[in-house]
Amino acid sequence: MSGFGARLWALLRKETRQMLRERSSLAVGLLLPAALILLFGYGLSFDVSNAPVAVVLDERSPTTQSLVVGLQGSPYLAPLQVNNMDAAVALMRQGKVGGIVHVPVDFSRRMAEGGAQVQLILNGVDANTARTLEAYVGGALASQLQIAADRLGSSGAGGGRVSVIQRMWFNEASTSTWYLVPGLIVLVMTLIGAFLTSLLVAREWERGTLEALFVTPVRPTELVLAKLLPYMAIGAINLAICLLTARFLFEVPMRGSLLAIVISSLLYLMVSLLLGLFISAVTRNQFQASQVALLTSFMPAMMLSGFVFDLRNMPVGVQVISQLLPATHFMGLIKSLFLTGDNWPLFVQKSSILLLYALVLFLATRQRLRKRLA
Repeated sequence: MSGFGARLWALLRKETRQMLRERSSLAVGLLLPAALILLFGYGLSFDVSNAPVAVVLDERSPTTQSLVVGLQGSPYLAPLQVNNMDAAVALMRQGKVGGIVHVPVDFSRRMAEGGAQVQLILNGVDANTARTLEAYVGGALASQLQIAADRLGSSGAGGGRVSVIQRMWFNEASTSTWYLVPGLIVLVMTLIGAFLTSLLVAREWERGTLEALFVTPVRPTELVLAKLLPYMAIGAINLAICLLTARFLFEVPMRGSLLAIVISSLLYLMVSLLLGLFISAVTRNQFQASQVALLTSFMPAMMLSGFVFDLRNMPVGVQVISQLLPATHFMGLIKSLFLTGDNWPLFVQKSSILLLYALVLFLATRQRLRKRLA
């Protein structure tokens, strides 16, 4: 073997062995592509299926019941009959239904006269999903109403012309900006939190400065707080910039309480910062910490929190995983506070979940550093 071949073979052996020793990089290189293709292929979809829709029948007759049958026959819809509009509106504000089909009390009479109307109210928090839902509901109603109109026409009751009157709630402009900008706040808080603090402890381990703490009376709780609070201040400044930009630059309405928005955002920021600190304390390596932070915080927040894709369209297994992510709970809460207004039961529920995450991560990080400092 020539000198070039011998040197190349030696270097290849050296680099191969080094690559095999770097298990984290090897795992990212081999597992990440497979995870992404499975996630995008099976978990993510722009289609709307089994979308919950509230149905309010002010008139109960065979003709109006046939509308419910038509909605039930659509594979894209999951109609839910409620007694009155107040109950339907409450379900929409809670995010449990994406639309309301309201059949007025004089529907049959007006249909027999040839001028009946059905009201369709859409939850415009997600403008793209609302437009898709409008097409599905409109198609199902048009098909069933035509059947009912033909029956009335054949019996000599009249022409049976029916129109669907559509209204968009919570997003009158029907623009995706109102939907995306609150979600971007979640991504910014995730990026600031997890990525910045994921390098803190790992950097000190690599530089050897953390060993100096072994001879000091510093305690793990004090160390965690000392590393957490300065970045909380940076995150609070960035939060203020995000809120001002959303309100005055993109003109996104802020219908909920500003105090509720700030409190929930700071809670989520704390969770992200503590997650980064925990990753940093476990990995003790800046490169590995940045990789783990990317895979466990930013990418799930972007893909599985409901920022782009409707979680109800995902497989059940992916939905379960998404509910384990702090970003999922904050995403739903921040969009609700921005566009639908104050929903205090939802605020208490989601804020309690975020507070629980923060407490668990704080204790886990403290325990991890205790082992190093004891």
